Amino acid sequence: GTPGVIAMLKLAHDRHGKLPWAELFYPAIKLAEQGFAVSPRLHNLIAANQQYGLGKYFASRAYFFTATNEPLPVGHILKNLAFAATLRLIARDGPSAFYRGQIAQDIVAAVKSATDNPGLLSLRDLADYRAIERAAVCSPYRQYTVCGMPPPTSGGITTLQILTMLQEFDLKSMKPFSAQAVHLYSQAARLAYADRNAYLADADFVEVPVPRLLDPAYLKRRARMIDLNRDAVDVKAGQLTLARMPGLAPELPSTTHMAVVDDDGNAVSMTSSIENAFGSTLMAGGFLLNNQLTDFSFRHENNDAPIANRVQPGKRPRSSMAPTLVFDRNQELYLVIGSPGGSRIINYVATTLLAILEWDMDIQTAIEMPRFSNRNAVTELEAGTAAAQLASQLEQMGHVVNVRVLTSGLHGIMVAADGLYGGADPRREGLALGN
Repeated sequence: GTPGVIAMLKLAHDRHGKLPWAELFYPAIKLAEQGFAVSPRLHNLIAANQQYGLGKYFASRAYFFTATNEPLPVGHILKNLAFAATLRLIARDGPSAFYRGQIAQDIVAAVKSATDNPGLLSLRDLADYRAIERAAVCSPYRQYTVCGMPPPTSGGITTLQILTMLQEFDLKSMKPFSAQAVHLYSQAARLAYADRNAYLADADFVEVPVPRLLDPAYLKRRARMIDLNRDAVDVKAGQLTLARMPGLAPELPSTTHMAVVDDDGNAVSMTSSIENAFGSTLMAGGFLLNNQLTDFSFRHENNDAPIANRVQPGKRPRSSMAPTLVFDRNQELYLVIGSPGGSRIINYVATTLLAILEWDMDIQTAIEMPRFSNRNAVTELEAGTAAAQLASQLEQMGHVVNVRVLTSGLHGIMVAADGLYGGADPRREGLALGN
C-alpha cells in the first residue's frame, strides 16, 4: 500500500509545528548513521522470520543477516546509511522527495521486481497520495471524555463501544483480575468486535453509521444482551438498517506507538504500522515496505451482501489503531495512550483505560497488568501471568480459552496535578522519558 506517514507528518507539521521541518530529522539521521544495538527481541524476530520472507529478498537479507546468512546477533551495531540518505532528501525537499522523486522510483521498482508476487503499486499511486485530517470520535465515560481515531481505523469506535457498554455495570466493585471482570469485559468486546467486522471501513467509500454505532441507547440495548454467567457463543452485529456482512482480514501485528506531551501541554498519541513483523520484507531506500493491504477483507461479498472492508481502488484499509486521549470533567487532558498489536490493539487499550479509570491504577501498573483479549471468538489470557490462572473458571462459564503470549506495546502519559507520569510496556523496547 502507498505509505502515508510522511504526508501525514508534513500536514501535522504545517498546521502545528514550531521547529523547522529539516531540523526534526537530525536525531533519526544520526541514529541511522551511528547505529543501534540489536536487542534480544529483534534478534528473535529476525530468526523467526527467516523462512517467511526476510531472507528471500537481497536487500533485506543483506541488512538483517550476517555474511554467512545468520540472523544478526544480539548487540550487533546495526547501521543504515541508505536510510540516512533517504531522510536527508526528505528533510531537504519535503514529501515531494518521497512521493515523486528517486525514492518513489525505488519503491515502485522494489514492489514490481518481487518475482514471486509482484505488486501493482505505481508512481501515480505515490504522486496522488494525500493525507486527510478527520474529526476525532468522542464519548463520555463516567466523568471523563474519551476521544479516539475515526474510520478508516476501527480502533476508536470499537474502544468507545466497549467502554459505553461497560458503563452499565459496577466494574469498580470487581477485582481487576477476577473471572467476573474478565468475563464481563470479554462479552462487551465480543459485541463491539461483531459490529466492527460488519460496519467499519473507509468512510470515504462506504457508509459507516458512526452516530448509530456510538448511540448510548443502542449500546445500552447491546449491553443487556450480556449474560453475567455464560459466554455468548454466537454474537452477531447489531441491526443498523445497512446490509453488511463480516469479512476476513488477517491484520497482522507489527506496529509502533508513541505518546508525547510537551511543556505547553500539547499532546500526541500516534500509532504507525507496516503490518507484518517486517512488512512485505521488501526494502527500498533503506526502509521496509508495508504489506498493509492484508487489512482489507479477502472477500468482496458474503451471502450476496457487500463487505464494507472490501478492496476498492484508492481505498484505505481498515486497521485497529486506537490512539486515545482522555479528558477529565473540566475537559483538561488526563491521559494519552495507545498500543501496537494488530487487531488486539483495541483490547490492549480498552483494558488499560479500565485499569486506570475504574480500578485507579497508575499508568505504569496499568500498562504492565496481565493482558486478556477477546475479538468475538476465543478468550485469550496472557501466559505466565495472573490472567492465565483464570482459565478453568472461565471455561466453566463456557469460554473457549487460549493461554498465549500477548505482546502489547502500550505507551501512555497521565497528567496529574503534580506533573506528568509516563508508562511504557516492558513487553517491548519502549521507555518512558522526560521530567
